[in-house]
Amino acid sequence: MNTNMEKVIIPRGEHSISRSLLSPNGVKVLYKLREHGFIAYLVGGGVRDLLLGREPKDFDVVTDATPNQLKKLFRNCRLIGRRFRLAHIHFHDEIIEVATFRSTVDAAEAAQEAEAVPEEMTEALPEEPAEAPSEAEQLADDRDRRRRRHHHGPPILKSEDGMVLRDNVFGTPEEDAVRRDFTVNALFYNIADFSIIDHVGGMEDLRNGLIRTIGDPMVRFTEDPVRMIRAIRFASMLGFNIEARTEAAIEALCGTINKATPPRLYEEVLKLLLMGAGERTYQMMRHSGLFEPLFPHFDAWLSRESDCYPHARVGKALEWADDQIGQGIPVTPPLLIALMFGEYLEEKVAQFRDEGLPPQQATDAAVAAFAGELAPTVSVPNRVLVAVRDILNMQHRFQKTPGRNGRGVVARLAFRDALQYLRFMEQLTPPKRSLADWWERFAAQQAEGVESAPLPKGEAAAAEGPKKKRRRKRRRRKPGGAPE
Repeated sequence: MNTNMEKVIIPRGEHSISRSLLSPNGVKVLYKLREHGFIAYLVGGGVRDLLLGREPKDFDVVTDATPNQLKKLFRNCRLIGRRFRLAHIHFHDEIIEVATFRSTVDAAEAAQEAEAVPEEMTEALPEEPAEAPSEAEQLADDRDRRRRRHHHGPPILKSEDGMVLRDNVFGTPEEDAVRRDFTVNALFYNIADFSIIDHVGGMEDLRNGLIRTIGDPMVRFTEDPVRMIRAIRFASMLGFNIEARTEAAIEALCGTINKATPPRLYEEVLKLLLMGAGERTYQMMRHSGLFEPLFPHFDAWLSRESDCYPHARVGKALEWADDQIGQGIPVTPPLLIALMFGEYLEEKVAQFRDEGLPPQQATDAAVAAFAGELAPTVSVPNRVLVAVRDILNMQHRFQKTPGRNGRGVVARLAFRDALQYLRFMEQLTPPKRSLADWWERFAAQQAEGVESAPLPKGEAAAAEGPKKKRRRKRRRRKPGGAPE
């Protein structure tokens, strides 16, 4: 993989990252690696976000130390991963992820080098050549030596169509930068002199607000189709545009997204829609063609109008969720799915009701049918679908205030999510009196052990709707005609 980029070093005076902004635990890891003679950089989203003035969610480190060396160096280290071994350094309130520099060589080259230079022979390489080499020759020799030292263990394994299945070949900092997905995620922060190291033009793309793959986007998206989703996520989250060739490759390869496993796609979709820019992400996904292969049945439904009106509720639901996240109010996966697919599920419920099923059974059947549609593409865990079903079922129960066993309603695991769903629905069609407010007060009173005051007559009537007349029991009469 050749990007034809020259390494650029941005000194401390020309960028905005201060060591005081870094995670103290991340700084400890970086310095400990340096003290033991290893190269170590902060890399990825942490560097990108700091340069943009954003608060990083995590701090990742990359080094030339192998996973086994990291395990020996840090007592609080746990090794994870099969496709590529990673080290998690555990602290009291944080985990610092440390990866070894990856190589750009393919499987055949790695295997040949591993056979030519066995691991046990690498230590016997001569330290000095007969003649003093030039600086360029010395750098090349160092890079070669590092390659020979790290190219061992299982090599890169690809499927017949080029998708990477295993990637455990170690390399140099330059190779590692080129192996990363997007230019803005391949910047290194060097704790040694507080500089930024840019091998791929990431600083320029950061200034221009562009998401661009490193290397040929057709190849990079074939290696890992999930990178297409990540391109959308970063563009939405950062407010960036996707570079033209990268965007064209997504549109050309969008149908291959289902080569990734359904559980992994579920996790990636959650990240997409729960970062506070879900509505923009949804629009970009539909525009790029990625949405249809992920949710084929739902996408087909979106393309059809109901009563001559387009389905606009999905966008409104995601806007509402974005607003909640922006206010620091959590949106859980079950609530997100209920909001996003609510209108679609309600139509399914109505169909089952027309077939004669009672409300709760109709909801159960609708969610089960929905789960079957999603299973081949985006595998939603069963516990999440059960919670979605409860959120929808509780909307009927909320109409009774409090009705029988109101305490039991408040105690349900899905109560808070169901109440949030009700608030969204009331925002779409504001009622005269808010049921959501009533249940919020009732829940607070139950938590304090206070008996709930009944609703005023007018409010109760508006909230509960018309009441059914109670049938009076007939009194049994004794044989003589007198009542008992």
